[in-house]
Order: sequence, then structure tokens, then C-alpha cells
Amino acid sequence: MTTTTIDSATGQHDTELAHQPRIARGRAAEPRTTFSKPAIWTGRIMTGVVSALLCMDAAIKVVELQPAIEGTRELGYPVSVVMPLGLVLLACLALYLIPRTAVLGAVLLTGYLGGAVATHVRVGNPWASHVLTPIYVAVFVWGGLYLRDARVRALLRGPSGR
Repeated sequence: MTTTTIDSATGQHDTELAHQPRIARGRAAEPRTTFSKPAIWTGRIMTGVVSALLCMDAAIKVVELQPAIEGTRELGYPVSVVMPLGLVLLACLALYLIPRTAVLGAVLLTGYLGGAVATHVRVGNPWASHVLTPIYVAVFVWGGLYLRDARVRALLRGPSGR
């Protein structure tokens, strides 16, 4: 399996810089890791798929299309919250897509999706088709971030690096 060195600050593959001390390159010590190219690309693809889905959802809300208005009304919310919900989703998604703020974006998206779970439970929607769907989306959000971001992998592995 092919491996590459990823600089978590820039997200770039760099083999020459891996041999230089990081402090000499003018950056604070950040996690560097060797991770397979297929895994990194899988993370990017997962991020792209979930981002496209969330962007479409946000766009439908921001322009207040009829399905968004009807769905919001059926969930027991006033129609006036449709556009603000879309704007909040767009802001969270933008933070998720910027490498430096990706973790914050993932945390905020998790909160947003948790609200969707709570709403579907409150109105008694079916579990498999409604309640669990935001959880599946959150798994893609965090799975994609884990595979593409060395900082998240280092954080989850703990101080020992295992």
C-alpha cells in the first residue's frame, strides 16, 4: 500500500519537508502522520458527498422552496425559521470545509443534526427513515474528517499515538 506524509497545517503531501525540523519551517509542532493515500481520498470523497447533501439542504431552505416550507410546518415549526435554519447550516458547512476550522464545523454540524434527531423523535417519525438519517450524516461528517485530517486522528488515538 502506498503511503504519504501529510502536513496537517496545510493538508499537503510533502516528502521533502518531512526530513526538516518543523520549527525550522516556521510552524508550531502539529501532528504529522503517515496515512495511506486511498484512506485520505476516501475521506475527501466522504466529505464531498456529505457536503453536497448538506449544501443542497441549506439551499432549499435559504430560497424557501415549497418542500422546505411544508416539511418545516409538518415538524411543528413556524415557516419563519426556514431561512435562518438554512443560513445556520451554510455557516456550519463553511466552517467544516475550511481546513483550519473543520473540527469546529464538525462539532457544530453534529449539534445541528442532533436537533434534527430530537425533532423527529418529538413528532414520532419512523426511526429507520427519519430519526436515524441525521446520525448517518454525522457519521459521514466525522468519518470523512477522521480520514482526511491528521489532527483528528491524533486526537482520537490519544497521547500515546496508538
